[in-house]
Amino acid sequence: MRITWLGHACFALESGGYRIITDPWRDVPGFGTMNAEAHALYCSHGHYDHAASETVTLLAAPPSPFSVAEIPSFHDEVCGAKRGENTIRIFEAEALRIAHLGDLGHLLIEAQLEALHRVDVLLIPVGGIYTLDPREAKQTADAIGAKLIVPMHYRRGDLGFDNIADVEEFLSLFDDKCVVRIDSNAFCPTEYEQGTVLLPSYLKQQK
Repeated sequence: MRITWLGHACFALESGGYRIITDPWRDVPGFGTMNAEAHALYCSHGHYDHAASETVTLLAAPPSPFSVAEIPSFHDEVCGAKRGENTIRIFEAEALRIAHLGDLGHLLIEAQLEALHRVDVLLIPVGGIYTLDPREAKQTADAIGAKLIVPMHYRRGDLGFDNIADVEEFLSLFDDKCVVRIDSNAFCPTEYEQGTVLLPSYLKQQK
């Protein structure tokens, strides 16, 4: 399994030559223009920074090695009254479960947490304003207990919306020895120990 961060809340998941992209963006400060290819595309909700399907070229798809489960949720703390619904997805292949929380805007209830049991990789928004804030994200990550935590939807330098939290606010809530920063936007989940918080670098995406 190979996972590549394509900026903001967008990731490519690859297994056996099959490639999924989730939450493609447009018009997010600092990230330039997105241009990618995939066999399948998933969007957590319809906002332009998560559902820019025109930026992804869909390829002829062989049989998918992934199973996909969906968990309904909301984009805010008032049952969608502000920003609507959000879909959490769990992608499973190679005996690995990867959860993409989309623009989750509330703490999870017991039934949602139960559905997220045995998650290996947690892709979690941490910037606040539109999503969980850093402390809520930490509380959520602790409740899920994933092996590997990867923050998304944050500000870092000139990357990301300027009104959301810097990723360092989230990282500061963890023991320094748990935080791993890599000089790549791609990683293999099995290379990391339980409880790792992984911060990939942003690299201009290629098809």
